[in-house]
Amino acid sequence: MSTIIEETKLEVKRDFYSLLINGEQVKSSTGETIKVYNPATGELVAEVAKASQEDAERAVQAARDAFDHGKWKKLPVGYRARTLNKIAEIMRSRFKELVELEVLNTGKTVDAAQGQINQAIEDFEFYAGAIVGHRGVVNNLPGQFQNYTEKEPVGVCAQIIPWNYPLMMAAWKIAPAIAVGCSIVVKPASLTPLTAIVLGEICLEAGVPAGVVNIVPGSGADVGNYLVEHPNVDKVAFTGSTPIGKDIMGKASQTLKRVTLELGGKSPNLVFEDADVDAAVDGSLYGIFYNSGQSCEARSRLYIHEAIYDEFMEKFVSKAKQIVLGNPFDKGTHMGAIIDQGQLDTIDGYVQRAVKEGAEVLVGGKEAKPEGFENGFWYEPTIIGNVTQDMEIVQEEIFGPVVTVMKFKDEKEAIALANDTIYGLGSAVWSKDGARATRVANQIQAGIVMVNCPFSAMPGTPFGGYKQSGFGRELSIETLDLYTETKSIVSYFGSRPLNPLGL
Repeated sequence: MSTIIEETKLEVKRDFYSLLINGEQVKSSTGETIKVYNPATGELVAEVAKASQEDAERAVQAARDAFDHGKWKKLPVGYRARTLNKIAEIMRSRFKELVELEVLNTGKTVDAAQGQINQAIEDFEFYAGAIVGHRGVVNNLPGQFQNYTEKEPVGVCAQIIPWNYPLMMAAWKIAPAIAVGCSIVVKPASLTPLTAIVLGEICLEAGVPAGVVNIVPGSGADVGNYLVEHPNVDKVAFTGSTPIGKDIMGKASQTLKRVTLELGGKSPNLVFEDADVDAAVDGSLYGIFYNSGQSCEARSRLYIHEAIYDEFMEKFVSKAKQIVLGNPFDKGTHMGAIIDQGQLDTIDGYVQRAVKEGAEVLVGGKEAKPEGFENGFWYEPTIIGNVTQDMEIVQEEIFGPVVTVMKFKDEKEAIALANDTIYGLGSAVWSKDGARATRVANQIQAGIVMVNCPFSAMPGTPFGGYKQSGFGRELSIETLDLYTETKSIVSYFGSRPLNPLGL
């Protein structure tokens, strides 16, 4: 099979990636580095400067100075919009390079990486357009008074990026923040920092002033906490696990920072008796096995109406067995690697404990060793049956290619099962009955409901969760409000001076 490497013959990776602080590529103040590996092979990809608290301090001060004394937030909206479009233009010109680097750093399939890099580009284009129309309002007041509002950037923002979608999630956060005029300090995940660093460099190339975008890969416990607690950081945006999100929220409260949290999920997937079974099977396969199940909104709880359960499961199991693991650069590969050994052990631990509780492995259930990639981190597409709603494997986020399946009798039971979780990020409904799909969608406690389709995230569609899946919405016009303050201005235009006290 042809591969993107064979087609382009690129050699994109560098041996060393620096921090980006105040427009300069710099090494860590301690000289420490992070070794970044290819999850598909276990091989070293590159070394990255590991930021210390001292480096984080320099980045915050650079961002603070750029915001307080720089020109970025004062530039006309149209200028910032053109700069975002320039970022997108450069990204598109380096598309194959970014895709290859993302595949090497994450082990995901080339098809998945291409889709995610495309969306990252579109995010900058979307916010270039959205910011032009983002403005205050004029309110009617009684008497000779006028009130209008202005939107002002919130200030310096710390943005903490997860490892499962390194470039796409960086774009989700960077684009709206700089569109409104904020300055940012980005901490990419230590496992997958490469494309975020390159994106920071592209921002500079496109004309974003020094200090507005700073990239400091490092430890979450060290650098991440330092940014969250820093008094000169005005806002924190975090995507990651619910426990860490709770910790960030507590720490940020000490300085009353604004916080946006996009956290874990255990998303339900409801297939009703009148669904297009073939479409539901294909969509359900994508919903859990895309990105190797390493997605916060992966539809990992599959509920099927009892009338079609046998038909659905026969097709679902058969197709799951056809999923190809192997070279992520091969177009014929359906599912990529798991990010590292620790996550692989976590996934398998959930499966083995479920089996001990009485669950049945219908497909998969063990580590995989694709030919030629035996030293990488792989797990078979896994379907677990004979589960009960209270089992750990049904209630807790696994973050891997594991789905549990259960029957339901009617609409009321399906909704109850769907909502029986601490999470509320994604969900899916499969039904040809438009009225039913609408009723069910309206009653599911989740920020995203996918009806007869498996796709949850496109520029312009708000993405975020209910309950312990966090709060705030990304990827949409509403996101701009998360990075701005609303200033209310009241003025008097009467001909006679006011004398409220009558003195």
